[in-house]
Amino acid sequence: MDSYIFPAVFEPGEIKGYIVTFPDLPGCVTEGNTLEEALRMARDALELHLYGMEEDGDEIPGPTPPEKVGVLKGAFVVPTEAWMPLVRDEMANRSVKKTLTIPKWLNDLAEERQVNFSHILQTALKERLGIRNCGCTKSG
Repeated sequence: MDSYIFPAVFEPGEIKGYIVTFPDLPGCVTEGNTLEEALRMARDALELHLYGMEEDGDEIPGPTPPEKVGVLKGAFVVPTEAWMPLVRDEMANRSVKKTLTIPKWLNDLAEERQVNFSHILQTALKERLGIRNCGCTKSG
């Protein structure tokens, strides 16, 4: 599915800000010092939680209608949307640090010639894997 909308429960914090939970998604919790920050954090938390569920092959439940979510006094419900194509693309293209081993003489020569190791490795991997485009998705 490309888009999800889940109800987020915003509860005022004891000192300031808001604690945000998603009743349909246990463990999806965040907070923000201001309403604006809490809204942004809620969207980020929802996107990452759903992405993790997709990657793990977990079944994503249907959302409870906002009007049916019970809240404590002072709390309120905000429907929060996650647009997954953007999240998937961002996660597929994030940088991943790799550790590798090469002979010292090769490292010294490459550094002397100011070789960009990351670029060389990416180019070689794409060539080896037969990838001709940007490699933006798992399927190449």
